[in-house]
Amino acid sequence: MITTGNTIVSIYTEMTPNPETMKFVANKLLYPGKSIDIADEHLAFASPLAKELFSFPFIKSVFIASNFVTLTKNTEQDDWQDVIPTIKTFLKEYLENGGIVVNEEEVAKMKQEASNTVNADDDDVVKRIKELLENYVKPAVEMDGGAIQFKSYNEGIVNLMLQGSCSGCPSSMVTLKAGIEGMMKRMIPEVKEVVAEAE
Repeated sequence: MITTGNTIVSIYTEMTPNPETMKFVANKLLYPGKSIDIADEHLAFASPLAKELFSFPFIKSVFIASNFVTLTKNTEQDDWQDVIPTIKTFLKEYLENGGIVVNEEEVAKMKQEASNTVNADDDDVVKRIKELLENYVKPAVEMDGGAIQFKSYNEGIVNLMLQGSCSGCPSSMVTLKAGIEGMMKRMIPEVKEVVAEAE
C-alpha cells in the first residue's frame, strides 16, 4: 500500500481584544463556513479536537470556526507566551494526522438555537437583521477570533449571543453598543436596542 504524505500544517497565533483568549490560525480549513462554541468540557462530545484541547488544564473554553480555533484560558493560569508553543505543536500534529475537528452528527444533537441563517418563517425585520450580521458583523468579529449569533428579536430589541473571544471580552460591549447597535439602527429603523445574552 502506498501512502502519500499528509499536508504540512502550519499554525500561527493572533492576539484578540480579549486578553484571556488567543486565536490559533491554520493554513487549512477546519470547519468551513461554520462555527461551534464549546463553552465547557461537558459539551466537547461534538468535537474530538475540543475534547483533546480540554486535556490542557489551563483551557476554559474552545471556539472553532472556518480556519481557526480561539482558546480561552483560565484567568489565574499561565501567561499565553508560556503555553503557545505547546498548543501550536499539538494542533499541528493533530491536524497533520487527520484528527477529526467536529462530529456533525453530534453537533446536530446540541441545542443550536442561535443562528444567523435566514429561515423561511422569519419576518422581514429578522431577515434584515440576520443578513446584516452575516455580511457586515461576522467578517469583522471573526478577525478577532469570535462570533456573534442572532438569538431573538422582539419589539425593537435584538438579542445576540457572543461567542469565542467576544464572550467575556472587555471591549465587546463597546463593539455591541457603539458598533453593531449603531449600524442596525441606521440600516434597520425598527431596531431600538441591541443586547447580549450570556450563554
